Amino acid sequence: MFEILGYTFMQRALLASTVIGIVTAVIGVYVVLKGMAFIGAGIAHASFGGVALGFLLGLNLIATASVFSLAGAIGIGLVSKRGELREDAAIGIFFTASMAFGVLLVGLLQGYNVDLFGFLFGSVLAVSREDLVLSVALGAVVLLTVGLLYKELMFISFDPEMAQVVGVPAAQLYYLLLALIAVTIVISIRVVGVILVEALIVTPAAAAYQLTDDFHRMMGIAVGIGVLSAIAGLFLSYWLNVASGATIVLTATALFALTALLSPRRRRASTPTAGGSEVPS
Repeated sequence: MFEILGYTFMQRALLASTVIGIVTAVIGVYVVLKGMAFIGAGIAHASFGGVALGFLLGLNLIATASVFSLAGAIGIGLVSKRGELREDAAIGIFFTASMAFGVLLVGLLQGYNVDLFGFLFGSVLAVSREDLVLSVALGAVVLLTVGLLYKELMFISFDPEMAQVVGVPAAQLYYLLLALIAVTIVISIRVVGVILVEALIVTPAAAAYQLTDDFHRMMGIAVGIGVLSAIAGLFLSYWLNVASGATIVLTATALFALTALLSPRRRRASTPTAGGSEVPS
């Protein structure tokens, strides 16, 4: 079973999957609690324009995807926060425009590009040493930022209005969270792809939410589910010779289904005295 770990590409894939499983789960908790899943999907699709531009111009794909993702994240935030347009409409405009731009650039590429297909649907076994170093470095930045602003980000996740009243810079933290989501998406697309990355952000956190009302415990459970999904999905995809990104996401989905069946929320909802009050701990 473990003889495959003797391959260098498998070692890189395992480490990359672990890092992505941790980072996406941590950011996913804030995404789920703030109801930002659609924003995450918009940012993920916006990155495709950057990936296609990188391929066309021969630039670093992570760098161009980062620029597009961050621009999409801030653009969505600015338009929706200023009340110029509903948030869902702003997301729809930004991510469809970026996807259309990417498709236009793909049409200018000569022939079929396997690497571009890998960025769309994920190819964890193709993670290079440079990809791994960049993923670890950017993942560390995301986790360090969350660690330093842990309480403030938790506060704005539950009650942004009250956070603003007591002096927490809720608006600035909102934009920072959008930027963290963008960075998380960029470092994850090599593993699960542009199309599926949002599922890996949302599903482990949603699964953890089924099991606890405690914020800290939810974060820990989400990380555990994220890492388990990434590693189990990686091994399954290798043994079954199927797409790694899809296998990782489906593994996370299966774990979500299991937590939903075992959820204390489900049991409480089935009793007449069930209450809907949830308080962060």
